[in-house]
Amino acid sequence: MYRDTPVATPAGQTPVQPVIQLVGDTIDTPMPPTPRTQASAVGYEDDNQDVDVGPGDEVIVPSLSFVATANAVRYVGATPVFADVDSRSYNLDPAALERLFSDHTRAVIPVHQLGCAADLDPILALAAQRGVAVVEDAACALGTTYHQALVGTRATISCFSFHPRKIITTGEGGMLTTDDGDLASRLRVLRSQGMSVPADVRHQAGRVVFEEYRELGYNYRLTDIQAAIGLEQMKRLPELLSRRRELARRYDELLHPLASVTPPVDPEPGSHAYQSYMVLLDEDLDREAVMQRMLELGVSTRRSVQAIHLEPLYLDEDRAPLPVTEQIFARGLMLPLYPQMVHEDQDRVVEALADATT
Repeated sequence: MYRDTPVATPAGQTPVQPVIQLVGDTIDTPMPPTPRTQASAVGYEDDNQDVDVGPGDEVIVPSLSFVATANAVRYVGATPVFADVDSRSYNLDPAALERLFSDHTRAVIPVHQLGCAADLDPILALAAQRGVAVVEDAACALGTTYHQALVGTRATISCFSFHPRKIITTGEGGMLTTDDGDLASRLRVLRSQGMSVPADVRHQAGRVVFEEYRELGYNYRLTDIQAAIGLEQMKRLPELLSRRRELARRYDELLHPLASVTPPVDPEPGSHAYQSYMVLLDEDLDREAVMQRMLELGVSTRRSVQAIHLEPLYLDEDRAPLPVTEQIFARGLMLPLYPQMVHEDQDRVVEALADATT
């Protein structure tokens, strides 16, 4: 009788489970996703452990990515091997990937950069031929499609981010998806300090149950407050994606007269989520000067996605030449794009860009 008076918040009244189910239904994954309180980069740490990556192992990653992609590999003592990217999609180039496999390769992390789907079919095929796991970085790509299917359902593990600059946000945090039931169970243990029996299960048990801690875990839980925000954000996902795509198409049209600016490519029209809109400037333009002039005109911009291999932390890593990555890094410029943007703001951005590039 007294069991109905809980130690803490009554089990079953948390918003976390509904948001897990809603994300799972949205991307049509067979297993319920696993929430994380950290960005997807931290999720990789668990991912790498779950595909048995550790010291002496190699993980192939695109250098053109946020530094978290490579940091996740280092967290577990493995070595990131940097691959070049496709010049049109800014994503991992399967031809470059094929040349980098070695006896030490244990995993590949393709990134759906800026919301554009990586070419998964050849990447998955190459990895399968070698018995290598694939961790799909969909941090920027909730709602992105590849061959008419939503990304985040093909790899061993897929990672989504709910950072404020992503497609939806919970303030911070992220989520992992997998269709492997055993792997999902282990991830749920790792996310909560390695606790063998979750608190909600103990609270609902009809007898006294004690948890055990058999391996080192983490505090990667999604809070109820974050989950409540996420539920409302997920309801708006179709609207947010539609608006981003509409604005991106309008940018494409407005930028057409600017010969020194190359818009991004949507490999399968309507597939890109446009978490960001990154153009390439002609080689003879000084990107920093362009950014400064636009700032003076009241328009903020960002430089390209990072070339991780050029960051001080990774300068000592041996690597193959990465000419495409370095070209994109030197020339890439991200323009303002967000669902609340109005056409007048967009016109102002393009006018400032035209001024700065002529």
